[in-house]
Amino acid sequence: QVQLVESGGGLVQAGGSLRLSCVASGSIFSINTMGWYRQAPGKQRELVAVITSGGNTNYADSVKGRFTISRDNAKNTVYLQMNNLKPEDTAVYYCNLVVQRGSVTTTWWGQGTQVTVSS
Repeated sequence: QVQLVESGGGLVQAGGSLRLSCVASGSIFSINTMGWYRQAPGKQRELVAVITSGGNTNYADSVKGRFTISRDNAKNTVYLQMNNLKPEDTAVYYCNLVVQRGSVTTTWWGQGTQVTVSS
């Protein structure tokens, strides 16, 4: 059983920074993609940033230049450094782990951590 535990959310003023962490535990295939998604009230969950085990990254246009995703494969941990935060970044942020083995794709989600940016 795989578990994802996020930490690092909180309340910050616009222009401030936060760093989210997500630790994956359990039986984890070494080749995988980890990432962050977010969901604001009344909106659909959306991709923020993802990173493969090889280090390839992808970001939402809205966070490019402000957020940086990174990972420590030895610790099964993914990070999201968020700088120059804006009120529109307010959302619950969810950690995500995807493993694809052949034709089978398995996805796990964390419980979410609240990020609130005040203006």
